[in-house]
Amino acid sequence: MPARSVREAGRRKFHGAQVLDYMVPVSYYSGMNFSTSAHELRSKYITFFKSKDHAQIQGKSLLPDNDPTVLFTTAGMHPLVPYLLGEEHPAGKRLVDYQKCIRTGDIDAVGDTSHLTFFEMLGNWSLGDYFKEGAIRMSFEFLTSPEWLGIPVEKIGVTVFEGDATVPRDEESAAVWKALGIPERRISYRSRMDNWWGPAGTTGPCGPDSEMFIDMGKEPCSPECAPGCSCGKWLEIWNDVFMQYNKDPQGEYKPLARQCVDTGMGIERTVTILNGKQSVYDTEIFTPIIAAVEQAAAYRYGSDGEQDKSVRIICDHVRASTFILGDPKGISPANIGAGYVLRRLIRRSVRHGRKLGITGRILSPIAQVIIDQMSGPYPELGENRSWVLAELDKEEGKFLETLQKGEHEFEKLLPNLQQDPRKIMSGRLAFKLYDTYGFPIELTEELAAEQGMTVNRGEFDEAFKKHQELSRAGSEQLFKGGLVDQGVMAVKYHTATHLLHQALRMVLGNQVAQKGSNITAERMRFDFSHGAPLSTEEIVRVQAIVNEQIQRDLPVTMTVMSLEEAKGSGAIALFGEKYESQVRVYTIGDDARGIFSKEVCGGPHVEHTGILGSFKIQKEQSSSAGVRRIRAVLE
Repeated sequence: MPARSVREAGRRKFHGAQVLDYMVPVSYYSGMNFSTSAHELRSKYITFFKSKDHAQIQGKSLLPDNDPTVLFTTAGMHPLVPYLLGEEHPAGKRLVDYQKCIRTGDIDAVGDTSHLTFFEMLGNWSLGDYFKEGAIRMSFEFLTSPEWLGIPVEKIGVTVFEGDATVPRDEESAAVWKALGIPERRISYRSRMDNWWGPAGTTGPCGPDSEMFIDMGKEPCSPECAPGCSCGKWLEIWNDVFMQYNKDPQGEYKPLARQCVDTGMGIERTVTILNGKQSVYDTEIFTPIIAAVEQAAAYRYGSDGEQDKSVRIICDHVRASTFILGDPKGISPANIGAGYVLRRLIRRSVRHGRKLGITGRILSPIAQVIIDQMSGPYPELGENRSWVLAELDKEEGKFLETLQKGEHEFEKLLPNLQQDPRKIMSGRLAFKLYDTYGFPIELTEELAAEQGMTVNRGEFDEAFKKHQELSRAGSEQLFKGGLVDQGVMAVKYHTATHLLHQALRMVLGNQVAQKGSNITAERMRFDFSHGAPLSTEEIVRVQAIVNEQIQRDLPVTMTVMSLEEAKGSGAIALFGEKYESQVRVYTIGDDARGIFSKEVCGGPHVEHTGILGSFKIQKEQSSSAGVRRIRAVLE
């Protein structure tokens, strides 16, 4: 994985971000399985690794708990990081899954032939079991065997870590590739920038990776052109990451006693390659969605460059919005956090619908197609169909009203604007339309152009940047995973969420269910289902119950059991969450003093409640419809 840190790894790992305009004719790919669909690829991958004794685990929510540095699950490895860093997984040491992901850093780039906001990742994992040879041989077999993908060996090239002053060259991986028939000229030794993963922070587990590329048939850019070159001859399809070392505080790399493997393959990109397509949008993944847009717009895709771009934006953004809303922890559009991203996706879709001449509502019919297409691997979409469609309709209606108000406000400003001989609208006024009415700057520019005017975009961008810094707090782009901060205070707060959850159920009723949490070393935020604000008396009672359990210094214990056993024992499991067959159950209390709380959870937790300190609720407020939010601290 080409990354110096987990953050870079999360941003770069296989989501189809590379433009595929250098694809070559299908006839070039003699011997490949061109009919491979996304569903077939997903099924083949899982079947293959299950035949290699991997346990299939469930993909996780798009909305990760206990990670204040990320709004969405950003890569297939995201939910597995705690286990790659040392925790034992209930399903064992060999795992395989497919994971839905959202990456928001390139929203503005969506509309070309390759960028996606929502994507799927295939992954297989070794937690202290097989290592380089096992991973590489399995990757090679899946890629080249006629039973699986059937890619000719002569089309494959690989990269390995070239080594540096601190870590030697990865000759072990290179030797395995050579033994499998990859000649020296198609093995490229690359730097730490290209073939190194981690650590997550300044210290910790890290290691080299080996990436697999397909020769696209293009002429090499130079005599030095080799796998990993960005000229377009080689396209990355898969990656094996080897967590081999631990970087200590002195900057030395010591071999890990427990070595792990993390691999990843992006479904959308791989299907594009296997079918010899020009773009991810040319695959069967997107053609039904494009057809729905065409029907709404009375426009034929492929007729015009700019309008084609609008079609692609609508397809991607409605697809991402449908998955966010259809997630078991689905959220509503909002002005901050993940809800802000969702609102932006929906409204950008509507705006590009208008560019295609669509004035009515279009989002829910397109979402219907996506739900019908993807409910097999992701049944939560079908289960939440009514909610998804209703939320899309509601937000689309709000935005259409916003557009009408913004146009009216622009018309009110127009007489004064026309008196300016420079014919320039200030960025300050344009930002006011955006900030007060939610009116997109692009529409302001369009209206201004109709009047022979321009907008001071630099002034607008400066105001918008300040707005972003205040409202979003820069929390969107980092990548770590699990309980991101496993320091003392974060672990204390994580344990305290269990006490708070049970206290709320005792005061408000057992219908209360956790809807999410966000933890830092300074505070905790806890979302729960409840239809009304808590009274002062209820807040006091909840706080008192939590502090009573802290004072009792109750033990916190963990037991691994089947999900059925956990539910039978009375353990709380989050509604709609996907769990493995074997889960961890954390119990607060014991038979002697009584069980206060029992929940299915990934951890980590303190060993007894007495070390938590004093629990204090700072604020209770609405989070979204039917969901309340508590902010609290431990003092």
